[in-house]
Amino acid sequence: MNIATTSTPVPPPLRWTQTLRDRSQVLIRAISPLDRSAERSFLEGLSAQARRFRFLGQVRSPSEQLLDQLTDIDPEHEVAFVAVVAEGGAERIVGASRYSSSADHQSCECAVTVTDQWQNKGLGSALMKHLIEIARQRGIHRMYSVDLAENLQMRDLATYLGFHVRIDPDDASQVIHELSL
Repeated sequence: MNIATTSTPVPPPLRWTQTLRDRSQVLIRAISPLDRSAERSFLEGLSAQARRFRFLGQVRSPSEQLLDQLTDIDPEHEVAFVAVVAEGGAERIVGASRYSSSADHQSCECAVTVTDQWQNKGLGSALMKHLIEIARQRGIHRMYSVDLAENLQMRDLATYLGFHVRIDPDDASQVIHELSL
């Protein structure tokens, strides 16, 4: 006798260890308000170019309001991960990814940032693949990112992940990467 069963998709984990291309490992987990100081250090430790690419302009030091926005997320509309490594008995953030969904949960804007020293190891790909899977699980139909056209690393990552690119109609110095989920 065959009994048909339906399986509910298993949600992706919110905490896992990721082995990168160079065999180094990072812990990837959901961000929390307790990460405020580490997030400040992460952003201040980015190269000037990485900060400009992340914020579409120069941000020397994050404001208190920005730190609140980045670490105290709204779980109904936002997902955010940090990649951390142990350093001196504490965790140091070396990468972050996030999305924020529209009010109707049909689309979400995403971002990913990896410190210069941890780039080209597959960390950005790992962070984004997990973010994409969570967005799919939550029924979001479209993910997009607004980036400076000169950000070739983001272009390469977006292309690798299947995003399509178009010039931002409001600003020719920017592009919009879009992925149908």
